Amino acid sequence: EGTGQIWLDEVNCTGEERDLFECKARPWGDHNCHHVEDASVECSGSAVSSSAPVRLVDGPGRCAGRVEVFHNEKWGTVCDDSWDFVDAKVVCRQLDCGVVVSAPRRAHFGQGQGPIWLDDVHCVGTEAALSNCRAKNWGIHGCEHAEDAGVVCSDLDLRSSEALRLVNGPHRCA
Repeated sequence: EGTGQIWLDEVNCTGEERDLFECKARPWGDHNCHHVEDASVECSGSAVSSSAPVRLVDGPGRCAGRVEVFHNEKWGTVCDDSWDFVDAKVVCRQLDCGVVVSAPRRAHFGQGQGPIWLDDVHCVGTEAALSNCRAKNWGIHGCEHAEDAGVVCSDLDLRSSEALRLVNGPHRCA
């Protein structure tokens, strides 16, 4: 239990706020509680460890491929359970690869090896790194590498000998 003034009560955050004071709450210092109700938080690690490096491998360039994250000194994959366009958007932004084009599932870029680090990833789309998104704890999953997630970003960084075009769509961008 803390001591002294209770400053915040009935705090309601969406998760997109930069700090606690941007969340909805009763007016500053207005409360109907006691210190036995003091809130607490337990974090998984420092901000540095929560922003794990990410890479895309076995694709046509650095901006398309199987998603891998670096944790505990090892590269590992991401399971495609609940993997979607919003999750892929965060990866494209983290890698400075433009906008997301698709979020392939089922090991579209081949099966990875080693640990499966993330499962049930749920990003809101504004996170700076994939590892800042809500997910099961590191290494906890019910997956196999046949379920490795992938990403295709707009800046495919293709080698000059390769070409990409869209055909049979209603306009040049589909």
